[in-house]
Amino acid sequence: KGNPRLKEMGFKEEAIGHNALLAGFQGQRQWTDFLPNGDFSETILNSSFDWNGIREAYVLATENDSLNGVAMLFGHLISNKAQLFSDVRTYWSPESVKRVTGKELTGQAANGIIHLINSGATTLDATGKQRLNGKPAMKEPWNITEEEVEACLRATTWSPANRDYFRGGGYSSTFLSEGGMPMTMCRLNLVDGLGPVLQIAEGWTVEIDPEIHDIINRRTDKTWPTTWFAPRLTGKGPFRDVYSVMNNWGANHGAISYGHIGQDLITLASMLRIPVCMHNVEDEEIFRPSAWNAFGMDREGADFRACKNFGPIYK
Repeated sequence: KGNPRLKEMGFKEEAIGHNALLAGFQGQRQWTDFLPNGDFSETILNSSFDWNGIREAYVLATENDSLNGVAMLFGHLISNKAQLFSDVRTYWSPESVKRVTGKELTGQAANGIIHLINSGATTLDATGKQRLNGKPAMKEPWNITEEEVEACLRATTWSPANRDYFRGGGYSSTFLSEGGMPMTMCRLNLVDGLGPVLQIAEGWTVEIDPEIHDIINRRTDKTWPTTWFAPRLTGKGPFRDVYSVMNNWGANHGAISYGHIGQDLITLASMLRIPVCMHNVEDEEIFRPSAWNAFGMDREGADFRACKNFGPIYK
């Protein structure tokens, strides 16, 4: 969006900005082996506020993952909310949690959980300290209050960066997302010979026993922001259990948006001629152009055939 300070430094053209919709930062290891990491900058840019006040969140993909950046952009444009960039890091089965901690997962976490975590670049909105009808939420910037901004900041600790990962030092945001938030995780993958395909998994953030969290959170890095995610299971295909969701995910990154917006992502994907290879959205909630009906009765196969036939709108 530009920066007037650049003009003062002699960079008149750069000061105007480039009107970019999204950006990325290639930190590891070209930068972080000898300079402080970019976690603080990435976190604040991805959040709905900074030192100047409440504003629309930027869309910034860590590790310069352009495909996850596009998925974040989809979620942002549909929801008007900040997006989580997270590693889809670990699947914890009920049996593994019991073996490691001696305790059992309960409630929405009872079937197992996925550890969404990154080195500190996740939006501070994901703390869940904003409120909607008294429940944890992530909201549009025009609905966020100053008190909610303060609550997000109070819930965050800026921990010294893990020097095993970041030789140049820096800080990572440390927080734990509140449970009970409806979330949609998506990912755009690029397949040789096929092109882009979209994955979608609706579910919820969950709260687990603090003792369980303390033990299994240390298996990755306790200084990084953690979101425990339980996808909605259907009993079949990639959603027959939580492990299958993790096993069918196309990469180690996911873009996570507040709310169940899977049906909107599917419609958007059809408009862009991007087939959806995995989702847990109910059939009656899905809307695609009526022309898709001519490509067969199996909806997912018809989606692939229609997208191939009509071809991409943008190249």
